[in-house]
Amino acid sequence: MRAEDKVNILLVDDQPGKLLSYEAILSELGENLLKASSAREALEYLLKTDVAVVLIDVCMPELDGFELAAMIREHPRFQTLSIIFVSAVQVTDLDLLRGYEYGAVDYVPVPVAPELLRSKVRVFAELYRKTRQLEALNAELERRVEERTAELAQANADLERRVEERTREREAALAQIHEMQKVESLGQLTGGVAHDFNNLLMAILGNLGLASKYTADNPKITKLIDSAVKAAERGATLTKRMLAFARRQELKPEVVDVPRLVDGMADMLHHTLGPQIRIVTEFAAGALTTSADPNQLELALLNLALNARDAMPEGGNLVIAARRETIAAGDVPGLAAGDYICVSERDDGCGMDEATLARAAEPFFTTKNPGAGTGLGLSMVDGLVAQSGGAMRIRSQRDCGTTIELWLPVWQGADAAPIDLRPQRQTSQRDGLQVLVVEDDEMVAAGTLAMIEDLGHTAIGAASALAALDILEVKREIDIVVTDHAMPGMNGTELAHRIRASRPDLPVILVTGYADLPNGSDPSLPRLNKPYRQRELAELISGLAADRRRKMMSLVREPAAE
Repeated sequence: MRAEDKVNILLVDDQPGKLLSYEAILSELGENLLKASSAREALEYLLKTDVAVVLIDVCMPELDGFELAAMIREHPRFQTLSIIFVSAVQVTDLDLLRGYEYGAVDYVPVPVAPELLRSKVRVFAELYRKTRQLEALNAELERRVEERTAELAQANADLERRVEERTREREAALAQIHEMQKVESLGQLTGGVAHDFNNLLMAILGNLGLASKYTADNPKITKLIDSAVKAAERGATLTKRMLAFARRQELKPEVVDVPRLVDGMADMLHHTLGPQIRIVTEFAAGALTTSADPNQLELALLNLALNARDAMPEGGNLVIAARRETIAAGDVPGLAAGDYICVSERDDGCGMDEATLARAAEPFFTTKNPGAGTGLGLSMVDGLVAQSGGAMRIRSQRDCGTTIELWLPVWQGADAAPIDLRPQRQTSQRDGLQVLVVEDDEMVAAGTLAMIEDLGHTAIGAASALAALDILEVKREIDIVVTDHAMPGMNGTELAHRIRASRPDLPVILVTGYADLPNGSDPSLPRLNKPYRQRELAELISGLAADRRRKMMSLVREPAAE
């Protein structure tokens, strides 16, 4: 109902004169006025039309006003209808109470004040109009809510369908990498735990080894110490096995001759790609050797070849090439300046547009049909090359083929002699070395200092790399430094580099509780894996001291420059 719509007002009185007077008074309201001369006629109006307000005379023949009001209120449709009683006779307080009990909203005595009656009827007529407007608004709101709910339900159904489709598409890829994720998670979990556990085993084995020297005359205690040592060694073995399992996917780099590796794959490539693919190799003259995991590199090249085959469903040419190239910084994104071997695979297939090329190396991105590809191939190749110190570059154009280049560092082994990390034990050595022990774990430091002093050397402790540098500034007579790698602030590898910068002749032993060399560590540094025994420490200190002494003697024997 709009604000300008008229409402129906029903006037009920058995006297026509009164009806005319009520009509004259209420006509100024501008509403529809309906007149009934009996209760029966009034009920007919109510059943046929929507009435906002009923003005009822109390004293009427057949049914009086009270009885009519009772009948109206009994009908469920008229529970909220506004009823106003008008009476010239029954105007006592008891009559008013009775009228209100029958559901009247007001009781007007006669003679009626026109303005008062008009105001009363206007209020209830407007209340009816506003109520209908609110009902209409509420119905419209409910309709909109239902429509929106239906839209959201449809959108939710579409989303669930798309999620199910996406889940099905990724199930194959997730199944393939599930084992790798478990191993990676285990490696992350055990890496830090193993370091701390190895520190504990280091302190236990070191102190038990020293204690056993003082109990040789007590077989019972010696037996107990031996049992404790065996238990600690079993713990060390279990830690190493766990780390080995967690890192079973780690790369095993070797010197790889690229042309020889590709030639060794020839039969497999022909058999895998089929007769429709013509394989051509183009290798530049000269040595094309790099350092990489040969098995993983073969797998990467095979993966690229399979992608090339899929891009040439009608057959075509696949060119596998390798060349050596010196690049400047910025020539190949992600590579520093230097010498590299560029291994490439080029096909004349359908190629990729710019949008696909930009996402080609993203994990799980694939343009193949569901079930035909996981989207992990190029990302795994990219990861392998990056882990090997190189970078991958892709060039492609729609309908013009694709070229994928793997840039790997040139093997420099021929230019540098291998370094012996574990020198042979020397029978002749100088006693009383001064050894600086850098260890942030108090238990491990105490055990290491005790082992070194038990060997007849002087042991000096430092709880951090910065403290060690301060000691080296003061004590120039330090012969060897034994440092833990994992320390807060400056780690052991960084400390070794600082020491070499100022005292290149001072040997540094790197100690670690991890199963493999920490990232960024110098492979030329002599290394001890925790937990180590006193014998291993003694052999390494003895060998390094002897090497240092030989170098110093050779410098003394050289003739002075003229």
